[in-house]
Amino acid sequence: MREYDLSNARWYKSSYSNGEGGDCVEVADTPDLVPVRDSKLGQDSPVLAFPADTWTRFLGLLK
Repeated sequence: MREYDLSNARWYKSSYSNGEGGDCVEVADTPDLVPVRDSKLGQDSPVLAFPADTWTRFLGLLK
């Protein structure tokens, strides 16, 4: 399994998250990778990382 240095990643809450403070997903923009984590856990959250094109296709299916 490949490891990525996300220490300088800029995380932001996904527009698909609940606006009431719950069910929050954070994503970070990196050139070829979209890391995703649970905002409630912050820095302690496990991170799922997707290739950017795969993430884009996934979001397209949600629409």
